[in-house]
Amino acid sequence: MAVPPVVFLFRDESLVVVDKPAGLVCHRTELAPDRDVVMTRVRDALGAYVYPVHRLDRGTSGALVFALSPAIAARLRVAFDEGRVAKTYLALARGHAPERGTVDYAIPKAEDSPVRVAAITEIERVGTGDHCSLVAAHPKTGRYHQIRRHLAHLRHPIALDSNYGTGWFNRHIRARTGLARLALHAFEITFPHPACGEDEPRAVRVRAPVAADLRAALVALDLGDALAAFEARGAESGRERSEA
Repeated sequence: MAVPPVVFLFRDESLVVVDKPAGLVCHRTELAPDRDVVMTRVRDALGAYVYPVHRLDRGTSGALVFALSPAIAARLRVAFDEGRVAKTYLALARGHAPERGTVDYAIPKAEDSPVRVAAITEIERVGTGDHCSLVAAHPKTGRYHQIRRHLAHLRHPIALDSNYGTGWFNRHIRARTGLARLALHAFEITFPHPACGEDEPRAVRVRAPVAADLRAALVALDLGDALAAFEARGAESGRERSEA
C-alpha cells in the first residue's frame, strides 16, 4: 500500500499536530524497526528534532501530536496521564453497535501481559449500514489497543482488525469497499496548550479529515451521509467553544 505524505494540521513554536497516514508506525521500536516512520518524516520536514507524546497504531490514520522540546513533551504527557486530553476516533465496526454507552472493561497492560489495567471508552453510534456501524469512540484512558479491544469486547470489532476482528466480516468489507487497512481514524484531539500558564489557559483543538480510503469505504457502505452529519456537528460545536 502506497503511503501518502505526512500533512501538518497545526504548528507553532512548541508543538505540531500531523495527519498520520495509515501504514506508518509513529516511531521505531524493537518490534517495529522500520526506517520510514512518522517521527522521522516530521523531523526531516521541520529540520529539527521532535519528541513523541502519544502513539497511533500502524493501521490507524489521523491526528498525532509531537512536541518540539523535551520540556513541552513532558508537560503534554502529564496532560495525557491526567485525563486532560479529549480524543474522538471514528471506527467502522461489525454489526449494529449500541446507540450510546460506556465500556468500563479492564484490558491487558501490554500485548500478552497477564496484568490488566482499568480502561474506559464512551461510544456513540453515528450510523448503520449493511452488517456494520460507524462508531465514534471517546477513550477516557489511554491503554494499549483500547478502542480495538473494547469494541471487540462488545462483539462489534473494527473492520480489518487482524488481531481482534472477524474473518468473514473483514473479507466482506475488503470485497465491498477495497479498504486494505484497519478502519480506525483519530478524528479529533483537544488538549491544554503546554506553553500557557493556568492564569491564561488555551485549548488546542485539531481535527484530522477522514482519510480518503476510509471515506470512500464509508460511502460505499451507505454511511457517507452519517459521516457528513457527524463532521458538521463537530464543526458547529467547535465554533461554539471558540465563541465562548
